[in-house]
Amino acid sequence: MTEFSSLRTRISGIVLKPADPGFADEASGFNLAVQHRADAVVAAATPGDVAETIAFARAAGLPVRVQSTGHGAEAPIVGGILVTTGRLDGVSVDRDARIATVGAGARWASVVDAAANVGLAPIAGSSTNVGVVGYLLGGGLGPLARSHGFSSDYVRGFTVATGTGVLVEATAEENPELYWALRGGKTGLGIVTEVRVGLVELDALYAGSLVFAEEHIEAVARAWADWTSTAPGEVTTSIAIFRFPDLEFIPEPVRSRTVLSLRFAYPGAAAQGERLAAAVRAFAPVYLDMLGELPARDVALIHNDPTDPGPGWATGALLGAIDQDFVTAWLAEFGSGVDTPLMIGELRHLGGAVKTDVPEGSAAGGRPADYSLGMISAPNPALFAEAAPAAASRVYAAVARWLSPELNTSLRGVELVGQTGSPWSPQTLARLTEVRAQYDPDRVFA
Repeated sequence: MTEFSSLRTRISGIVLKPADPGFADEASGFNLAVQHRADAVVAAATPGDVAETIAFARAAGLPVRVQSTGHGAEAPIVGGILVTTGRLDGVSVDRDARIATVGAGARWASVVDAAANVGLAPIAGSSTNVGVVGYLLGGGLGPLARSHGFSSDYVRGFTVATGTGVLVEATAEENPELYWALRGGKTGLGIVTEVRVGLVELDALYAGSLVFAEEHIEAVARAWADWTSTAPGEVTTSIAIFRFPDLEFIPEPVRSRTVLSLRFAYPGAAAQGERLAAAVRAFAPVYLDMLGELPARDVALIHNDPTDPGPGWATGALLGAIDQDFVTAWLAEFGSGVDTPLMIGELRHLGGAVKTDVPEGSAAGGRPADYSLGMISAPNPALFAEAAPAAASRVYAAVARWLSPELNTSLRGVELVGQTGSPWSPQTLARLTEVRAQYDPDRVFA
């Protein structure tokens, strides 16, 4: 058994073993259905702590994993060392340079607020409760994806602890191959301790959601599929069918109801946004109208994702062009009256700026896709082992001919039979393999 006493003397952070008080809390993330069982958890207090921990693990032959918020946890980490970066949560904004410097443990909410204070905004995800770094390492497709592209396209540089236990900078000029890989390559490259992110001039959006009652789900889904085929490039939309349980924390208007939520985001003047939204408002009678002018700092209200930890299960894929036959197949699994253990079935419209890579290139997977498909089961963990995976696999089988050959690593979730595709093209994967071998030669992050 590895002795961790020497590591405790080398870092200023905290080293916890499974029997120590606080271990479970430190190892816990946002998804409470996943309980990690590492040999030790290191709560890093400085970037140097991260590098020292990696060097220690490399010498001891132990694997290293990392967690900030735990939103992306899909399976328990067993053995090795789990590094938590939640204490590295500093955020600062350079208004003139339009760059935010963000610690590895910071969440998007802190960056959104700091940027909004000076009239700027990051291209964040649908939930500002998610950790910045983990999201960016997967590319990041948020509510402004069509108008602004992948969130990782705005990264200007990383500070990274590599698999050799050394802190390096990764930018377009310094370690450019590592910089390329970290923008979408996700894992096996190092532990990011800081990221610099470009910001955009954005005070307000015309954005939010329209909720339609169950009897209008089919009409809205079919109208949306047709509308997105010619939708303006500056507008990003998605639809999600929710089966809300009868739980006290669910808002009364949707509690125990099945509804369709149509999310809409236009980063421009309210008058133009209202004109662009007129078509989607006309799809069917609106049950709840939460679409209008929105301050940029309230971007999270578009999707209104949960902010409290809880048990959840998710899987997803990317799609090519869809048609009415696709809608028929999808609604057969999610539509009105269907009994399913999946609480949410979601479609996001991609394309637009998503399809254009940054000039120097990046490893973000899924640029050719036109849509994404997501499925979530919550909050009953009893469904996660068999019922939810079986239902999701049926969906993948039903829509197989529309699935994209390329996935996105952050949207993939739990891997299932029928979930075809790779997170990266063969060429990107080959290049990533070379970069991983260079910066993690002993596969500390394998």
